[in-house]
Amino acid sequence: MSNISDEIFASYKVDGSKPLPYHIQVYHALDEIITSQLQAGDQLPGEPRLCQLFGVSRTVIRQSLDQLVHDGRVIRVMGKGTFVAEPKINEGLITRLTGFHEDMARQGYNTVSQVLSQETVPAEGHIAKSLQLTHNDTVIKLKRVRSVNGIPIQVVTSYLNHDLCSSILNVDFTHQSLYAFLKSECNITIARGKRYIEAVLATKEQALLLDLVAGAPLIKLESVSYLADDTPLEYYQAYHRSDRARFEVDLIRVADE
Repeated sequence: MSNISDEIFASYKVDGSKPLPYHIQVYHALDEIITSQLQAGDQLPGEPRLCQLFGVSRTVIRQSLDQLVHDGRVIRVMGKGTFVAEPKINEGLITRLTGFHEDMARQGYNTVSQVLSQETVPAEGHIAKSLQLTHNDTVIKLKRVRSVNGIPIQVVTSYLNHDLCSSILNVDFTHQSLYAFLKSECNITIARGKRYIEAVLATKEQALLLDLVAGAPLIKLESVSYLADDTPLEYYQAYHRSDRARFEVDLIRVADE
């Protein structure tokens, strides 16, 4: 059963005289209702009831709901119904080189990290290559689960050049930004980075850490961060919950030469 009163829908009607298709009108109506009157977790009426409330066919309702699902405004739960989704958290991907902690603080979110590993390990394989190290060198492995407002959002494993920032082995990063510490205590500033993004499925371990089911979709970020002299400092892999995160990219048009 829906926990939303039918009265909420009273002022939203489909107008046959408008040039907009019915499913677009219903989509806009539901989107406005979600924004102005509902909260995350509220359950929408079932499709048959929505048909009655808007006076349209089930096909129209399904088209509208499909678009809302695509936009991340609602989620469907098999056998239970359609619910207002938690708002997604924006992260800068390309043009702003900031850490996760900085991104969240800028938006007013409370970020807490659960440190799973903070140790030195041999530089091997892709890690050694990315950081331009040899197999005889060591790196600092820092693995964390990052939670935003109490919800686990990201599992990230960072590998850092040990010789450049060995002091981070003794730092409590529960409420601490790695990049802020590097700047304030190590006099190290990240100048640029190269990031790769892809869609992956959650492993059993990742699913457990992020409160998901195994095989749930994740967004994987792989990155190498460099100092001003092009020395690579950090290589990391971060796995983000795709139902709670989205990445924004600022694009600048470059004049034709």
